[in-house]
Amino acid sequence: MSLPTRVRLVEVSPRDGLQNEATPVSTETKLALIDWLADAGLNYIEAGSFVSPKWVPQMADSAEVFQRLQRRPGITYAALTPNLQGWEAALKAGVEEVAVFGAASESFTRKNINCSVAESLARFEPLLAAAQQAGVRVRGYVSTVVGCPYEGDIAPAKVAEVAKALYQMGCYEISLGDTIGVGTPLKVKRMLEAVAKEVPIDKLAAHFHDTYGQALANLYAVLEEGIAVIDASVAGLGGCPYAKGASGNVATEEVVYLLHGLGIETGVDLQRLAEAGRFISEQLGRPSRSKVGTALLAK
Repeated sequence: MSLPTRVRLVEVSPRDGLQNEATPVSTETKLALIDWLADAGLNYIEAGSFVSPKWVPQMADSAEVFQRLQRRPGITYAALTPNLQGWEAALKAGVEEVAVFGAASESFTRKNINCSVAESLARFEPLLAAAQQAGVRVRGYVSTVVGCPYEGDIAPAKVAEVAKALYQMGCYEISLGDTIGVGTPLKVKRMLEAVAKEVPIDKLAAHFHDTYGQALANLYAVLEEGIAVIDASVAGLGGCPYAKGASGNVATEEVVYLLHGLGIETGVDLQRLAEAGRFISEQLGRPSRSKVGTALLAK
């Protein structure tokens, strides 16, 4: 299959990137980061998460972030909503698109939310019904699509089953997450092949972590299969919570550099993106995890 001519990037740094940071990040810094990202041309930004502050203290100010956002036309500012309570809070804060989060691994689901995969999916039904009524689009995440920290390899058929359930429930797009970054090109192709039998390829996105340094190779492998939506995080923000000290999300700078090198359009200004990465890394008091960002800014 030929490569897509354009790829839509989903920028997850303000949510997935920052949520594991131990040091509190101020609301002002989050708002500034979102502005930097918008300046760079990113038109889909996951700006917060309506989860219990007890579990994710870093996201406690999400309602304030959404209320104070300088919204720009043509940009979607989305939030993660794990349940009906989160959905109601998001709606009140003026969120225009939400995401729900399932997993392909039974043990991961049990340890995380203390129920089975089927039960976790059933919990989303009232949320999706409410969103449909309110005219709000819902994106679905499937985590642990290649491997799980508790049970090792995950069968592609299991991933396909969960993706299909979310799609049938009404999620307009399903993002496939290699949460612990163990995928390799052959593994991700096999996984995608199974999922694409149940969900059209143009309704799928790739969310690959770089824990083992394979994210770009894996992204190239799924681009070849027709994936045209990629989740990424500026400066590689977001560690892997299951592998101490490991990198998490693939850096948006790396993804954009790869895509532009392949002649694929993104609408993103790479230099400005690198500056956004520098801004947030300085705020966090550490160097950027993006090789591309570091190289560009050293020139």
